[in-house]
Amino acid sequence: MMAKEILLEGRHLVREFPAKGRKKVHAVSDVDLTIYAGETLALVGESGCGKSTLGRTLIGLIPPTSGTVLFEGTDLTGLRPGAFAPYRRQMQLIFQDPYASLDPRMTVRDIVAEPLVTYGLCPDKAATTRRVRELLDAVGIPEEFLYRYPHQFSGGQRQRIGIARAIALHPRLIVCDEPVSALDVSVQSQILNLLKDLQERFGLTYLFISHDLSVVRFMADRVAVMFLGKLCEVGDTASLYTRPLHPYTRFLLDAIPRADPRLRDTGRALLQGEIPSPIDPPAGCRFHTRCPYATDRCRTEAPALRPLAGHEVACHRAGEV
Repeated sequence: MMAKEILLEGRHLVREFPAKGRKKVHAVSDVDLTIYAGETLALVGESGCGKSTLGRTLIGLIPPTSGTVLFEGTDLTGLRPGAFAPYRRQMQLIFQDPYASLDPRMTVRDIVAEPLVTYGLCPDKAATTRRVRELLDAVGIPEEFLYRYPHQFSGGQRQRIGIARAIALHPRLIVCDEPVSALDVSVQSQILNLLKDLQERFGLTYLFISHDLSVVRFMADRVAVMFLGKLCEVGDTASLYTRPLHPYTRFLLDAIPRADPRLRDTGRALLQGEIPSPIDPPAGCRFHTRCPYATDRCRTEAPALRPLAGHEVACHRAGEV
């Protein structure tokens, strides 16, 4: 069996933001994450757990407070802008809000052409326009819409334009930050299928950030579960959904809506309590204040990610409960 090619690695990543009174927001805390070429790795968790911050830190939009990011084995942390530019082309972002991410004063042609012009990939204006037409065709935007403005499109069409811009530079990795959460359910499936088609066509790798576990099950090869700045569990999608090892993962899966009213309350456990503050996270396991299985060890000793039954799990009692 051939070893998987590691595209990007985050090692001991920490990202903190200043808060009032010399305090800090601990958005990402000592995270190790590996993304393999050609896969879709989903990053899931409740709002405010640090998913988007981690994604943006991995591709250099936010510098880490400490830790290392490796892209194809090259350490990106500390690179000067000129040295980082070739790697910037390889890592792109699809934003959550398809309207706010597009400049309302620019036409679709100019929005999609902007990265091509920035990196000088086309010899002249005519070649740039031809390339823009190809990109728009790839995402299902008709050629006659080339000179329209963002406000003239629906939400799904705007997200298609954002996707066209993201693939313009032939990147290897795209961070999809809640790419369908702002769209109607009927449109979500179209965008998800488009992302899958583009992945197969162009050999893309996705870091897919979402809180919707139904969407994640459709999209992802592997899933990383995050709680209050730390990873709880990482595993392949099929086994994680059928045999979760971390209590928090089980609570998240129990929260997935069920269409059949006879099954809605069958065997479901509700997560109690409030999420602790990222300014003052609890000692030990950060989930222990909401975990029904917590022990004294959980309250004092932070669990490290360890391999167990084909997953990586950060829980002292994984396999027991």
